[in-house]
Amino acid sequence: MAEKYIVVQGATCQCNFGTAPDMLKVLSQTKEYANDKSGASKAIASTKDIGSTFNSNTFGSCSKQNNRPCTAVVTEWKGFYEKVTLTNGGKVLLEDSKATCPIGGAGCIKIMKHGQSAEVSKQHTEKANPKVQKALNPAVDLNAYQRPKFSAEGITLS
Repeated sequence: MAEKYIVVQGATCQCNFGTAPDMLKVLSQTKEYANDKSGASKAIASTKDIGSTFNSNTFGSCSKQNNRPCTAVVTEWKGFYEKVTLTNGGKVLLEDSKATCPIGGAGCIKIMKHGQSAEVSKQHTEKANPKVQKALNPAVDLNAYQRPKFSAEGITLS
């Protein structure tokens, strides 16, 4: 089985019958975070995120309703990670999880982007190989970002 990303606050979702995507808003919990250094903006989405749980709560025009404006409502999630239960009692949503809408039916809402993004941290630059980084990005001198290491012989840069 291939690795799958967990879904976090800000994931982009799309309905099969809508014309525009919307971003997921995690309203069910505020304790568990992923892919967020400060632990303040990327709450983990779970099966408890049901109801009106999107930023705009619309996927544009709904073809199931003769192109009238969509009112996005999630009644159920399928395809979640069953081995982990969050403190709110919900199961973690994965990038291939699908939601059910009362109008569109089972699995009509899919996750387009899981919401996680790569953030370079201090730890990443400390562990990076300067020779590889110089080849990838010759404009940046990684040695300028490394801190001195103290040893019995004195100060050295690694």
